[in-house]
Amino acid sequence: MIEFELPDGIKNIQKMLNGLAGGMMRKWARWADDNEHQRVDEWTNLMWNAMKGMGTSMFGASPKEKKPDEAKGGDKKIGTRNMQLVVTVEELGWGDAGLYLAMPSPGLGGAAVAAAGTPEQKERFLKRFSEGKPKWGAMAITEPGAGSDTAAIAATAVRDGNQWVLNGEKIFVTAGKGAVEDSEGFLVVWASVDRKAGRAGIKSFLVDHHTPGMRVTKLEHKLGIRASDTAAIIFEDCRIPIENILGDPEVKKGFRDVMATFDATRPMVAGNALGIARAALEEVQKFFKQAGVEIRYGVSAGNLTAREKDLMMMEAQLKASRLLTWRASWMADAGIHNNMEASMCKAKTGRAITWITQKAVELLGPLGYSRKLLLEKWMRDGKINDIFEGTGQINTLIVARRILGYGRDELK
Repeated sequence: MIEFELPDGIKNIQKMLNGLAGGMMRKWARWADDNEHQRVDEWTNLMWNAMKGMGTSMFGASPKEKKPDEAKGGDKKIGTRNMQLVVTVEELGWGDAGLYLAMPSPGLGGAAVAAAGTPEQKERFLKRFSEGKPKWGAMAITEPGAGSDTAAIAATAVRDGNQWVLNGEKIFVTAGKGAVEDSEGFLVVWASVDRKAGRAGIKSFLVDHHTPGMRVTKLEHKLGIRASDTAAIIFEDCRIPIENILGDPEVKKGFRDVMATFDATRPMVAGNALGIARAALEEVQKFFKQAGVEIRYGVSAGNLTAREKDLMMMEAQLKASRLLTWRASWMADAGIHNNMEASMCKAKTGRAITWITQKAVELLGPLGYSRKLLLEKWMRDGKINDIFEGTGQINTLIVARRILGYGRDELK
């Protein structure tokens, strides 16, 4: 079963990344927030060279990825790749969530290719992330009239000979500008091949950078994670090769495979939230210590001050969220279906970070609200974790369906 101690190898990575996050990421955090969509070249180049050296990407395994370190679990050896990624993301989120999301990587698009792509697609679209210049991948799902309800997707893909022709609009595409306009980037685009079929007609398509008919029309100005570009993208008679439909077109479970991508990536979103929440909690703890405020653990609740109760609850919410996230990641490493647990940790941590960061600002009062500290930024950065890759409400609905045994049509 899951242990509450990390393997030594992950601890060493955690320590190394904490130094990087506390140094370079914190150094650039305010500048990147003030200069929305502007890349920090020092950070971009450092992370690109580091990931190339590892022979793998942050979100999508390259075709030549080395086997992860393994930890003994029961009668079989359990890999630690997902656990390592969650710990890595927590440290990077602790440093700066915006810069973490802006780092060059295959992104969610790479995770979809790794989960559902053919061997040829993995070779063609993921191998490029181990060589050359910095590049980005992305996934385009959300539309002006379709968010969490994928059946409402209006973008279309029509076959024309040996090509697919894409038409439609996508919004809120994380790293969309980099994927569309930078050398060797790519998008995974969700579109319908049969509007009457609903979800059964939704397929995913690989669209390479600079493909004619695809263009960025807008970059969103956001509340938080401002270092990360979030784009609106138009497809007008955008033609791609017939083989760029993701996965084997004859296999009907392709949509299910792509959806399973979120079982791996939702714990990473939770990991990012953990990092931000931890940063906010540690800032409050530091100022309490400097002010001589003692937190009296072991005292009955009736005798605690309001601020003692608040701080203890912040700590409890953070630890509970982390254990849920580690559980979902451990299950993925063990090859255990974790759909419910992935949604559970995402929903819990999304709520927890919103409360923890708001409470941190509140406890430090005017100082917490000022730009002298990064607390107000962490509060702004934190909320997105309760929204993207499935809102808190959607993930709660998934958990309820799994626990109660209801289908999509029975509980919605």
